[in-house]
Amino acid sequence: MQTAAFYTGDILMQNTIDKNLFSEACQKMIGALQGQNGIGTLREKTIHSVLKYYYAPDPIYHEIKIGPYVADICVDGEIFEVQTRNFNTMRSKLDFFLKEHDVTIIYPVAHKKWLSWLDTETGELSPKRKSPKTGTFYQIIPELYKIKMFISNPKLHFIISLIDVEETRYLNGWGRNKKRGSSRMDGIPVDIFDEVRIDTSADYMIFLPDSLPGQFTSKDLAKAAKIQQKGAATLLNVLLETGIISRVGKTGNSYLYQKNEV
Repeated sequence: MQTAAFYTGDILMQNTIDKNLFSEACQKMIGALQGQNGIGTLREKTIHSVLKYYYAPDPIYHEIKIGPYVADICVDGEIFEVQTRNFNTMRSKLDFFLKEHDVTIIYPVAHKKWLSWLDTETGELSPKRKSPKTGTFYQIIPELYKIKMFISNPKLHFIISLIDVEETRYLNGWGRNKKRGSSRMDGIPVDIFDEVRIDTSADYMIFLPDSLPGQFTSKDLAKAAKIQQKGAATLLNVLLETGIISRVGKTGNSYLYQKNEV
């Protein structure tokens, strides 16, 4: 989903898929963080820093104090927050920021992932293997639910950044191969695949496949979007807040929904 560049005041914010710029941000921030802390301490901080420098390459706009809070990026009064998870921890910050500022939450999703395993007993690192799973923009659903009380605010926007990641995990879980319940050592971004931008309520329509019938249930949505039914039910709960769908009745024990004109 390619998008056009835009200006915030006199400052150009990154608003296109620029693989060269993303590579430069990766090299710059991964090298800096490894030099400061050692490879074992990168984790989400690496992805956070890379995306911050990718979307706003000039560090003069980073870490700006606004009231009692610090914004990851602030350009001409517009705030950008990189959040890898736990949107619920942003509630008080969003409540404050949205009173006077537009806020864009940048949410990374691992589109493709290559996994390596570190044996904690021998120190041996396995060769990288590509995960069979492919990340999609639907992975933001549970995070949106955590802040659904803000979803209808026209000042709140999202960028879902689909990135490719090399991940190293410790073999410290349970089961025969010690992989279940294992902990992550590092997540290193290596490329950007695409992005999805949600700026208006109409943009949430991207979550509703064209193949849906005129009236549909969470089961219909799960099948059309190829997601779990529990996730589909959560998504519908969020979309009700946007006004793009309405609950119009029931069929059996399931609620019926339909799209609204937006």
